[in-house]
Parts: sequence; C-alpha cells; structure tokens
Amino acid sequence: MKKVRTRFAPSPTGFMHIGNLRSALFEYLVAKGQGGDFILRIEDTDQTRYVEGAVQFIYDTLKVCNMHIDEGPLEGGNFGPYTQSERVDLYKKYAEELVEKGHAYYCFCSEERLEKLREEADIRKVAFMYDGHCQKLSKEEVEAKIKAGEPYVIRQKMPKEGTTSYEDIVYGRISVDNNLLEDQILLKSDGYPTYNFANVIDDHLMEITHVVRGNEYLSSTPKYLLLYEAFGWESPEYIHLPHIVKEGGKKISKRDGDSTFMDLYNMGYLPEAIINYLALLGWSPEDNQEIYTMEELIEKFNVKRINNSPAVYDIKKLNWVNAHYIKALSMEDFKKLVIPFLEQEYDLSSKSDEFLDELLGIYQNHISHGKEIVEEVRLFFNDEITLNDEAKEFMTTEGADKTVAEFRNQIENITEWTVENISAAIQNTKEVTGNKGKLLFMPIRIATTGQMHGPELPNTIHLLGKETVLNRLK
Repeated sequence: MKKVRTRFAPSPTGFMHIGNLRSALFEYLVAKGQGGDFILRIEDTDQTRYVEGAVQFIYDTLKVCNMHIDEGPLEGGNFGPYTQSERVDLYKKYAEELVEKGHAYYCFCSEERLEKLREEADIRKVAFMYDGHCQKLSKEEVEAKIKAGEPYVIRQKMPKEGTTSYEDIVYGRISVDNNLLEDQILLKSDGYPTYNFANVIDDHLMEITHVVRGNEYLSSTPKYLLLYEAFGWESPEYIHLPHIVKEGGKKISKRDGDSTFMDLYNMGYLPEAIINYLALLGWSPEDNQEIYTMEELIEKFNVKRINNSPAVYDIKKLNWVNAHYIKALSMEDFKKLVIPFLEQEYDLSSKSDEFLDELLGIYQNHISHGKEIVEEVRLFFNDEITLNDEAKEFMTTEGADKTVAEFRNQIENITEWTVENISAAIQNTKEVTGNKGKLLFMPIRIATTGQMHGPELPNTIHLLGKETVLNRLK
C-alpha cells in the first residue's frame, strides 16, 4: 500500500485567506491521519501575481498553526525543487512528449484571431471554445513556423466523443461530456506551464496520492484525468471540498476583502482556535464534540464525514470557539495576548502591575478576541462615561434613581475598599430599597460603568476606585 502523500500548493500572492487555510488543514489531516507526508509546493508560474514576501507568509502561517511540513522549498526532499518556477524545463519536456504521442499540438493562433473567435461566441451567446484550427497543421508546417520564430503555445488534444468520469470521495461519481472540454493550453508562449498542466506533472512526480481542493475544480478534473491517461500514469484520489460562504450564500473571497488568517491573528484570535473552527467548516464529527486539539483532529478526522454542501462562515461561532481558548490561557499568556492592544490605545505607565492583573482577571472570561479588550475596559481609562439610548431609557424606570441614591450612601460609608465590602453595600442597598434583580444591579452598573452588561459588578467597582465611583454616582 502506497504511503499517503498530500500537498498544499498555494500561489505566493499575499496573505492566506481562510479558504486556503481550510484546504491546507484538510490536506494535513488526510495525510497525518494515515501516517503520511504533507508537502508544501509553491505554484508561482503566474509571475504577474507574485507578491514579495508571500512565501514567508505561507511558512509563518503554517508554523503558527502547528502544521508541520515534511517536504518543501526550505525543507528539501527527494522530489524537489518544490517551487514551480524552478521546474520550467521539466514542463516543456513533458508537453513535447505529449505532442510526440499525438495527445497535444502546437498552436500558432494570434491573439487577434482568438479575440475574433471570442466575439463570435458572444454574438451566438455560447461559451468560447478554441476551434482546434492548428490541429490541421502538418509536421512540416509546424517545424517551419517554429524555425521562423513564430510564437506558439502547446494545447491538449481533447477527445470530442464520449464522457470522462471519476469517483470523488466527497461528491461521488462525476461525469463530463468530452465535447464540453476545450483543447486547453498546457504550455504558454512564454515557456511557462498553465496551472492545470503543472499540477498534473508535479503531482505525479512527487507521488501525491490524494488531491484535496475546492469544489470549483470538480468539472475541470476530467482534463487532469485525460492527461494522466495520455501519459499512462495512475491518477491520485480526489477530495473536493465545499465552498465556504458568507451568510447570504456568497463565496468567501480574499478579493472581496474577506478576512485573511493574518487579519484574524492581528485582531487577537488564537491560531489553535482558528484551526479548530475551520476544521468544522465542511466536516462534521461523529459525536457532538466541538473543541479539538490538533492531535485530536488528526485522530478523529474522517474524509467520509466531509459534507458536500456549502459551509457557512459564522463569525459568532468563531468568537465562541476563540473565547473558549482565551478562557483556558494562563494569566501570563493572556497578558501577552491583550497588553499590546491596550498599549496601542491607552497610556499604561501610571497603572501598576497589580491593577493590570486585577483588570485582566476580571475580563478574561468576557472577551472573544484580543482586540475586544480595548472597548471593554474603556471605562477604566476615561473619566467621563456616556450612556446609549437603551441605558438612558432604563435609568428612567421607576425605582432606578432610588437604587443609585442608596448605593451612593452605602459607598460613602465604606472605610476599607474591598470587593467584600462593595458586595455588602449592594446587599444593603437591596434591603433598604426593596429593589432586587435588574432593578438593583442594572442602575448601579449603568451609573458606575456606563454599560448595561459586564463582568462581576463588585470586582469592576473595586477596580474603578472609590473616588471615581462616587464622582459617577453623583
């Protein structure tokens, strides 16, 4: 039995968006769940889209997400080089081999001729397909054109009858009529391969056993299979993943400004939480477990449990998962996460370590990502508080002013400023006024913090300090 080998093959075009990261994760889990290898291959044949530093972004992201690369541009391996621009001569050799076997041909059509064909297709309201014009050229004509220096591409010669079928692990049997398959370009006029062709050559030579990718490639996979067939090679197994969509059904996309991994990371989402959440986008475990370590995902991941319907990206669910991980952090790690956000917004020079420890201890269980701490604790750094309309309306409730007045009286009589004495002041306010529940706690919270909800009220008031609390109550 062959060793399982999967590959993550991104283009170096910038930060990794979450769809790409989800693909990388599933590729990683398919390999590691079966004791296999996870390969990183950089697909940079489209040099116009290359972004300086993008390869390092990819490495940094995989490292911080705890995905170990077995072979790649930096790691090396027995199947390198692992960057496509360093393999160009290889693709030319295999494209020419297909020409010799009669499965491909040289095409000298000018861009003007192709544009005319496109315009004619538009007029007829049909999809553009190359008409195979250069298939008719004799060997002598081809040689003469090449000798004369005419630019050319190499196209795959597609069968025009029958169907090409394959079994996808997620979507089942997929069949495409061959007459719908265009004679696709394999080698461009600049000598670089197209995405489809380079993929087939590299996957074969790197002994990839499972190709995991988005379902937008479902209908183009027969082109890949016909290439494998033309070379006489065994094709890998295919696992096509459902799209990740936003609420409303639109596909999530980096081009539409949707979050990249670094966007989330820079907002204080934890990599392990992001990975945990992405694993649940399109995959459903057999039980109801929702929080997974990477080791647990490797152990429990089963490709048969991948859904074929779109996965909805729900920021609320991500926040829930991330909050779970934040709650589990040690105080030291929690400080590392949130202090940089606080330093960007506030002057902490006058705040003692004891103050910050107490502040963060109060809020650790009340935020869903690191940056959220900034707004949550604003009441401790601003002298003035402002109430929203809902808070203002609540403060007009009959009995609210009575609660605030009595609590102010109780606070003034506290001689030792402790959480226990503040709790006692709240209890005494309840007994004196007869107010309880919302009518007790809400007016006190609004008057002292400006907020209708928050963490433990006595702890919050204690941290604000007696002088500040009395000023706000007045």
